[in-house]
Amino acid sequence: MESDSVLDDEITTNSRPLLPPGTVGGGEGRSGSDSATVVLVLSTFVAVLGSYVFGSAVGFSSPAQSGILDDLGLSLAEYSLFGSISTIGAMIGAVVSGKIADLFGRRGAMGFAELFNIVGWVSIAFAKNAWWLDSGRLLTGFGVGLLSYVVPVYIAEITPKNLRGAFTAVNQLMICCGHSIVYLVGNIINWRLLALIGTIPCLIQLVGLFFIPESPRWLAKIGKWDRSEKSLVRLRGKNANIYEEAAEIGDYTRSLEQFEDSRMVDLFQRKYAHSLIVGVGLMVLQQFGGVNAISYYASAIFSSAGFSYRVGTTTMVIVQVPMTVVGTLLMDKSGRRPLLLVSATGTCLGCLLIGLSFLLQDLKLWDFSPSLAFGGVLIFSGSFSLGMGGIPWVIMSEIFPINIKGLAGSLVTVVNWFGTWIITYSFNFLAQWSSAGTFLVFASVCGLTVIFIVKLVPETKGRTLEEIQASMILFGTEK
Repeated sequence: MESDSVLDDEITTNSRPLLPPGTVGGGEGRSGSDSATVVLVLSTFVAVLGSYVFGSAVGFSSPAQSGILDDLGLSLAEYSLFGSISTIGAMIGAVVSGKIADLFGRRGAMGFAELFNIVGWVSIAFAKNAWWLDSGRLLTGFGVGLLSYVVPVYIAEITPKNLRGAFTAVNQLMICCGHSIVYLVGNIINWRLLALIGTIPCLIQLVGLFFIPESPRWLAKIGKWDRSEKSLVRLRGKNANIYEEAAEIGDYTRSLEQFEDSRMVDLFQRKYAHSLIVGVGLMVLQQFGGVNAISYYASAIFSSAGFSYRVGTTTMVIVQVPMTVVGTLLMDKSGRRPLLLVSATGTCLGCLLIGLSFLLQDLKLWDFSPSLAFGGVLIFSGSFSLGMGGIPWVIMSEIFPINIKGLAGSLVTVVNWFGTWIITYSFNFLAQWSSAGTFLVFASVCGLTVIFIVKLVPETKGRTLEEIQASMILFGTEK
């Protein structure tokens, strides 16, 4: 992904002052931060194809289960390994995601990830035994781990401040679409064909990366000022005046040049404390609020509650997509914090209703407890899709300065995938202990999330990345 289309034939890599007002992007044109250009929309679309791959990889194991068990004669334990090993691959991908994105650029990292995804899907499609299945699943997990970091970061770095929230939230929308479509299509077609179809968005993204610009902020970070300006012109339009934005990127980037290459220990400096607490904290609360317990085991939850799992899971899919769309549309209008608060409150109510349903069932006090569980799952799924699903990734892509963004993003992404593994592995054991108790614990975590958002999470709507990051550092250094 080193080529930046036809614009990069002549590139100077020496640091130099950015062009003065009136000489960049047409000078007298519009601000450039008030509209979505064709290139910006295309770049976002190509990037979120990776999000679709993410969702389809996560959703593949559920519709493919019966076919794989029948065709390859796997035991339930072997299939459980196949389903969960992607999380291990994702954690490995997350560990190196920041470093790869910093070394090879955001486009390079996405292309690198898709190579692993393509090989992984092909390995699954033509698997003759469990070894090939697990290898393919591990490779797709690695690719998804990379994509889960670099896609929201790339989108946040190319979009103007007034559109950044909505555009970055499309990441979660496409994850949801990938998961839902694979789930529905997988109930109709053979699992091998489903795996082969999984390579199509990977290939489209791989080709599309050659036609979109690299992140101007990453280019500025590595000293390629000419390419950074050209990238901004392509993204904002030839008639846009990009001077103010380019100057802000340049000034902020040069202010960070005094720092040496960041190490993991540097993340724990006082000035980065607020950013790290918010980034890691949102991911921990997102995962331990029970989302993957419901996503991975929805059928079992409905069956245990005495409700039709087919009706329940189909309705879940129908609710998730429009609620994600609503969250995307409201992102830059209502702001991040209000959506997060409504979302976290809704997930708390959903878990409370599910837990109450199981409690009433255990006590044999109410015949309508299955309907209560159904309502709780729908409230949880809809509320989570509205905000808690996508906004933590949006905020993660906004709050870390570019000199530590790679390491910090990797840490946050690893925490997210590690939380996913803990919940998916332990949920069945927790449910055996007490289904009611498990969901009441999830409800308590969701309640803590509301407090966490009120006390610590900043509003980032309508602010440039440089403004957000400077304010977070200032907050962290105050006595």
